[in-house]
Amino acid sequence: MNLNEYQNYHETKSHTAADFPYNTYLCSIPEDFRHVPLHWHAELELIVIKKGRGIVSADLEKRSVASGDIVLIRPGQLHSIEQEAEYSMEYENIIFKPELLISSGSDLCAERFILPFMNGSLPSETYLTPVLPCYDGLSSCIRQIDLLCGTRAEAYQLAVKGLLFQFFYLLISNRQKKETASAPQTKSLEKMKTVLKYVEDHYTEHITIDDMAALTYYSKSHFMKFFKQHMGTGFIEYLNDYRLTMAERLLRASDSSVLEIAEKSGFDNLSYFNRVFKRKYGISPGKWRARK
Repeated sequence: MNLNEYQNYHETKSHTAADFPYNTYLCSIPEDFRHVPLHWHAELELIVIKKGRGIVSADLEKRSVASGDIVLIRPGQLHSIEQEAEYSMEYENIIFKPELLISSGSDLCAERFILPFMNGSLPSETYLTPVLPCYDGLSSCIRQIDLLCGTRAEAYQLAVKGLLFQFFYLLISNRQKKETASAPQTKSLEKMKTVLKYVEDHYTEHITIDDMAALTYYSKSHFMKFFKQHMGTGFIEYLNDYRLTMAERLLRASDSSVLEIAEKSGFDNLSYFNRVFKRKYGISPGKWRARK
């Protein structure tokens, strides 16, 4: 699942106008999605947990999150959302462009605070929980923005921007001293992003370990070790799981035959597709569709 599909799925739930780059989506795990695969984008994202429990990863670090928690995802930061055990989770997904807070020309606030914050050179907490001294203020900003976006009173955009500046003022002024990512870690994250982006763009095609090794300038054995170390699973297992996620969504959203869906999801062997689908979901693709 890429970001565009994620956003399109919730298009009717957006709370703001198209010409104002601040969007809110109401989501649930596993009702809307079983999980949101590891991905990244150029926008900043806030994941506000409303009910239940789940797991959110940021730059390959997984954390359990619960009602009240807020997860801040910087532009370009790898992240994913998934179900925790048998728990369900409802969350507000806020996505906006950094340009919303940056003026043209010389802008001290942008140059000294906003841009360094967005690119990670000004570190801060990722998981914002009630134990943080500034949590109440941060949570209040989000609640007020939600009310404004719900009513859309005249000039509400001005108030939204003002509250976003207040949010980042609280976050930056109260931040704990944190080290920026080391060069080796940054290099690994960039390579991983390259691999995941390739899968997102080419999962319908034939992809091999040789392709990925060439993409990352690693030997086959080094690439397999690298991927397993950072993802906790082998590349082929990850690729199949990604394809199965896309196939499951097509089964729910389209009238294509199971064979067509297998091919559209990157599987060139129907019996293999049926086997791995049943292994993941417990029943065959045909029966999965019939129960929806």
